[in-house]
Amino acid sequence: MKAEEFDTKFDNDEDITEFLDLSQVRRPGYEQKRVNIDFPV
Repeated sequence: MKAEEFDTKFDNDEDITEFLDLSQVRRPGYEQKRVNIDFPV
């Protein structure tokens, strides 16, 4: 599919997820981070 066709489908609110590779999708700023917390008894 050419970029122009893809843009047209997107602009027309058509479902374009079948053309995307969602296996490596990440949301910037939402990465997991491990933290240690000590609570007083």
